[in-house]
Amino acid sequence: MYHILKKKSVSYGRRTERDLNSMRRLPINFNLLPIRTVSPCILFTTQKQQHQHLGIEIKRRIIPFSRRRGIEFESNRRVIPTSERGGIAIQSISKMSSDHHGIERPRMVMKRILARPQHEGDGAVVRRSIGRMELRHLDPFLMLDEFSVTPPAGFPDHPHRGFETVTYMTQGAFTHQDFAGHKGTIRAGDLQWMTAGRGIIHSEMPAEEGPNKGLQLWINLSSKEKMIEPGYQELQSQDIKIAERDGVEVRIIAGEAMGIKSPVYTRTPTMYLDFTMKPSAQLHQPIPESWNAFVYIMEGEGVLGSPNSSPATAHHALVLSPGGEGISVWNKSPKPLRFVLIAGKPLNEPVVQYGPFVMNTQAEIDQTIEDYHFSRNGFEKAKYWKSQ
Repeated sequence: MYHILKKKSVSYGRRTERDLNSMRRLPINFNLLPIRTVSPCILFTTQKQQHQHLGIEIKRRIIPFSRRRGIEFESNRRVIPTSERGGIAIQSISKMSSDHHGIERPRMVMKRILARPQHEGDGAVVRRSIGRMELRHLDPFLMLDEFSVTPPAGFPDHPHRGFETVTYMTQGAFTHQDFAGHKGTIRAGDLQWMTAGRGIIHSEMPAEEGPNKGLQLWINLSSKEKMIEPGYQELQSQDIKIAERDGVEVRIIAGEAMGIKSPVYTRTPTMYLDFTMKPSAQLHQPIPESWNAFVYIMEGEGVLGSPNSSPATAHHALVLSPGGEGISVWNKSPKPLRFVLIAGKPLNEPVVQYGPFVMNTQAEIDQTIEDYHFSRNGFEKAKYWKSQ
């Protein structure tokens, strides 16, 4: 999938084959290219958010201390009855550990983003949550699109370099083919994990009538792996492991949940879990403390972080606070809740992105455009290939 160029303005991101073909015919002034550099992301929280991140509710209470006065204070200990001689009574800050089944330091929601519909590719509609003005990147994640494509719309021939794309179908089917001869169709519930590496040109087009829907995630590669050979991991729906417990079902796309691990190999360590929760169900899922994480709600309404948090609805991305042992989710609505939990180990490397090319430096981007222009260093077949 890719971004389109307007006639009179450049839009951020992916480009059409027609636009990139024009690069081959015209001299390129690299100084005029819209390159965006983003250094590793550091997330900050307010003092209140930090308390929430620790699962703490601060309460203020005046407790009688003697006949002459009362003492007002805040603390993080339980209320201890004073003796007959007097003493200091301390108000508790509840850590909610009993609700978290071992998650004593749950992650809280620190940012909410509504993914609004926008047009991409050739007539396709996507809802982009990561990769837009409000959230350019969430290291190591570069983009998340929820797409809906009805023929003849689609994503015709376009290139990639320097990262991975993960396509997860939820309805209909998509046919993929690339300039190396790989071709296949993924259907509802199927997964394609593509490593673009040093370079690939491919197309992604709907294979059925009506809306064809799914999610596409872009995961950055480390500097030492950006120029590896392209490759694929593909799983049919029946090959994706499923676990169920107490009204919660999870499809384990990558990582581990409920003691079950996915067979998918992730070059950039990644957790990708598709949860469905029945009404009144609750979930407590561990997440590695050093990883960045977010939730994208696909259907229904859920409460995340704390039982008293405001509900989040479909098409919202919820960025979770750093640190913490995991996430807790409650479905307090009368309908099922479906969402994906995605987490990854930060690369902590500079990100320079020019549409479908993601590298670490400006010089590497310049070299990538030149390689594509002259069909070399991974793009040798670009000169003659066209999807069927």
